[in-house]
Amino acid sequence: MIRPWPVHERKQLLETTIFKLHTHGSTSPRTGSRHEFVVLEAPDWVNVIPLTVEGEVVMVRQFRQGRGEVTLEIPGGMVDPDDPDPEHAARRELLEETGYFPRRLEPLGVVAPNPAIQSNLCHSFLARDLELRGAPQLDSTEEIEVCRVPLVEIAQMIRDRRIDHALVVAAFWHLRASGLVPSWGA
Repeated sequence: MIRPWPVHERKQLLETTIFKLHTHGSTSPRTGSRHEFVVLEAPDWVNVIPLTVEGEVVMVRQFRQGRGEVTLEIPGGMVDPDDPDPEHAARRELLEETGYFPRRLEPLGVVAPNPAIQSNLCHSFLARDLELRGAPQLDSTEEIEVCRVPLVEIAQMIRDRRIDHALVVAAFWHLRASGLVPSWGA
């Protein structure tokens, strides 16, 4: 049986606006040997699939520093400390990034982005009955282009890597598995 590794020492190496970097000194319950691991402590994240009555997904294009390129994604972001829960964060992020507010928000699933080194979870939601309330309200680090993509094209866009953000792909998998929308492409 696999058991948790007791942490005997925890040291913070770095704190940034989006994560803290720690080392954990842990002991193997199987061998008794001590090892040091690097852990990124981050807040939970949210992803939102905003679906229009016309069957289109409201998506965003933005430059991503990590890849050094523009990506096509669904709206999303961090669960802020003042968000009471991930659902509130999902509504806030959707409104900020696209100007749309969902009258209905349905949870789709939760994934651990990279449990080998990260502490957080990513919560995915389906947003429906969208109301356009105005222009996006971007912060100083965001430059976003809002676009609408037919849901029936998403599977092919994932296959040919026009959509390749792992957490976005996971959100669409959750949507497909949920049965909340009719079949949407092969």
